[in-house]
Amino acid sequence: MEGDSASSTELYAILSALADLPVKQNIAVTGSVNQKGEVQAIGGVNEKIEGFYELCKAKGLKGDQSVMIPKSNVQDLMLKEEVVKAVSEGRFHIYPVGNIDEGIEILTGVKGGERRKDGSFEPNTVNYKVDQHLREMARIMAKFAEAPARTKTSSRRKK
Repeated sequence: MEGDSASSTELYAILSALADLPVKQNIAVTGSVNQKGEVQAIGGVNEKIEGFYELCKAKGLKGDQSVMIPKSNVQDLMLKEEVVKAVSEGRFHIYPVGNIDEGIEILTGVKGGERRKDGSFEPNTVNYKVDQHLREMARIMAKFAEAPARTKTSSRRKK
């Protein structure tokens, strides 16, 4: 992974780790992400889709392999007829996503989760799990910061 096109992928990995939810390994991901969580257009979308399709075809199309792309790139699609046919037959899938919540739901099978008016998230959603994990980390850090510091004399060896 590198470049802007990998930024959404990196964010999905972080969210997966914080929520303790595995991501599906049969979905290729591309797309840059902005500070609002919107998945933005990337270059080379056709080549990326066709490249992953060729890899899947070489390994054996099972019907569950997919590519997640920015929704804003759909208008740029000019795929080889073979890829279009595989998609129409349900042997390969393309998921256009507009934001990170849509993408993480596809990757985990768990709803992203909307923020409520009180600032909390819907229970049992990815964002709820991430929020709970971050709150626990903050609690541990605060507890650590309050712990009395060890004195230098207690760690010295006697001569």
